[in-house]
Amino acid sequence: NAEYMGFPFPSLPRRRSATHERSVMKAIWNGAVIAQSDDIVTIEGNHYFPESALNRDHVTFSNHHTMCAWKGQASYYSLLVNGEMNTDAAWYYPDPKPEAEEIKGRIAFWKGVK
Repeated sequence: NAEYMGFPFPSLPRRRSATHERSVMKAIWNGAVIAQSDDIVTIEGNHYFPESALNRDHVTFSNHHTMCAWKGQASYYSLLVNGEMNTDAAWYYPDPKPEAEEIKGRIAFWKGVK
């Protein structure tokens, strides 16, 4: 087994199961709704919203990237709400590996986004 950022992962990526939520879910940070949708894909505890659900008024560019062994390269957005910046608080996979095709065109959040 190899490690990535100190966490073990299998040498050969395997398909992870995804669940699809149909109740309305919101991503909120600093009092603003960043995304809202009833079409959520959940993988490994992360809720992926469709790109169309993103409130672009609060999203700004980030040049940060990370690599996941089975999903591929992640790109990031930062959030800007009421003059406060939450750097790299949203991520997405512009070209996910085949095992992660369910999250293509979807965005997930962390860093205090509820």
